[in-house]
Amino acid sequence: MTGTTYYIDEDVGADSTTQTGAKDSPYKTLGFGVLTHGETAKFLTRKSKTGDVPESSDENARLEWKPAAKAAMKKAVNYAKTQQKKAAKEQELLALRQKEEADRKKILDEAKKIVIEEDLSLPKAERIKLDEIDPIKVKLGNGSDVKGTRVRVFGRVHRERRQKEVMFITLRDGYGFMQVIFTGPLAKTYDALTLTRETSMEILGELREVPPGAHAPNNRELHADYFKIYPGWKAAGGDEAITNRVSKDTEHATLLDLRHLTLRGETLSKVMIVRDAIEFAFNFVYKELRMRKVSPPALVQTQVEGGATLFKLPYYNEEAYLTQSSQLYLETCLPSMGDVYCIEKSFRAEKSLTRRHLAEYSHVEAELDFITFDDLLDHLELVMCRVLEVTMADPTVKQYIMDLNPEFKMPDRPFRRMKYSEAIEWLVEHNIPNEDGEPHKFGDDISEAAERKMTDIINRPIFLTHFPVEIKAFYMQKDKEDPRVTESVDCLMPGVGEIVGGSMRMDDYDELMAAFRREDIDPTAYYWYTDQRKYGSSPHGGYGLGFERFLAWLCKQHTIRDCCLYPRYFGRCKP
Repeated sequence: MTGTTYYIDEDVGADSTTQTGAKDSPYKTLGFGVLTHGETAKFLTRKSKTGDVPESSDENARLEWKPAAKAAMKKAVNYAKTQQKKAAKEQELLALRQKEEADRKKILDEAKKIVIEEDLSLPKAERIKLDEIDPIKVKLGNGSDVKGTRVRVFGRVHRERRQKEVMFITLRDGYGFMQVIFTGPLAKTYDALTLTRETSMEILGELREVPPGAHAPNNRELHADYFKIYPGWKAAGGDEAITNRVSKDTEHATLLDLRHLTLRGETLSKVMIVRDAIEFAFNFVYKELRMRKVSPPALVQTQVEGGATLFKLPYYNEEAYLTQSSQLYLETCLPSMGDVYCIEKSFRAEKSLTRRHLAEYSHVEAELDFITFDDLLDHLELVMCRVLEVTMADPTVKQYIMDLNPEFKMPDRPFRRMKYSEAIEWLVEHNIPNEDGEPHKFGDDISEAAERKMTDIINRPIFLTHFPVEIKAFYMQKDKEDPRVTESVDCLMPGVGEIVGGSMRMDDYDELMAAFRREDIDPTAYYWYTDQRKYGSSPHGGYGLGFERFLAWLCKQHTIRDCCLYPRYFGRCKP
């Protein structure tokens, strides 16, 4: 009220509606006082107790109330006006939101009254997948359209948008995408107005070509005449909407926790579909080569790649491990089945967090009988290139690969062949040090980083061969011309590094037993493996290909964790 005096005390005051502004209930700032009581009110302020007032001064003098200074008053008035404008704007927005909510409630209440029913006088709808070519429409010679049978589709809402009274939905079913158009009452129903992404739908209508200049998947769109969202089909909205839980800004660890939702995204779903195609292609190519598929055990009691990476587990009254590789079991099939292969899980207990390591991975393994080392290399090159040819023959999968890796091109053949000793020389010449920071020397286990750097510079597939005996597995055949090295091979791909490891296997019993002794491994548990050298041995070799690494190279994924359904690695075993 004009003429009333209000008090401002920076030390003991408070800018709160519980304060009255009286001497015993002062405000903290002049700006709040002006905002609350207006610029015509009278304000008294007093100096802070912490101001430059001598300690010997009279206490009453130190805390003397004085009229607000003109400069301070002007500043307070400007602050009050700014706050008043802000409050008015907020009230305006609140009123607008309330009106919009009221209008929306009214629209939704009216929408609930709209009931749609399937027109049974229309032709029966034929169910199709979303990627199927339009089966119902042909062009006449004069350019007019002949409308045929209706279609019935099922899928989930991938995107949706409105344009005046027309609703556009992009539907997804795992086979493809389809643009759907709702008009008239369909676009005004309660279900349509409250539609959320990932909601499952059944839609009936007629497929038509998109208008000139417009774009849609497969250049067609479905003009709906009926749709249904059954109980339980509607996806969560609001704060729980999938777009709020999973986005490009979500932390990587959270995305892995929500893998079941991220798999619905375009990138990961394309990788998984390409993965399916690649596995089919491996099976197809191996059948072309008359190789037989077998299914070795996952529970084993022997090691293949060193005991440090074995997962141990109790097996009734014994100790067992999860397999590191099916190679030894594949070798036992050669005498009775000929060339064999498997695509199974392998497990490595490495405490590694690199982008190309998993604790559980898919392993493509094969063993070939009566071959030479050159035969093995030729076979590897043939299989990988033929798998790519079969995969790229599917136009949908080819498009997905090009979407993920626009720069992909079929690898040139033959692959570059480089002996380990040549690689050591190359690394020295290019000043790429070993893990100790020193120049590479013969006998070094070439590190992953150095190997990948060399491959990226050369920029083509490399067969790196003839590794020293000391750094390779005990069962690998020595080179007869240079017993320091093995007839072994790693296939290196740009961007990923090693994706295949293989070798000729020792076929002489005495030599194999000497290798067991050299590695201090008790051969007793391997009797079923060593017996292969007792009963009609043969020159044979094989390899293991890391499926996820191959896929990461093909689809240009930074980490192989994104190349399997639910990655398992050090520190993660969920969901």
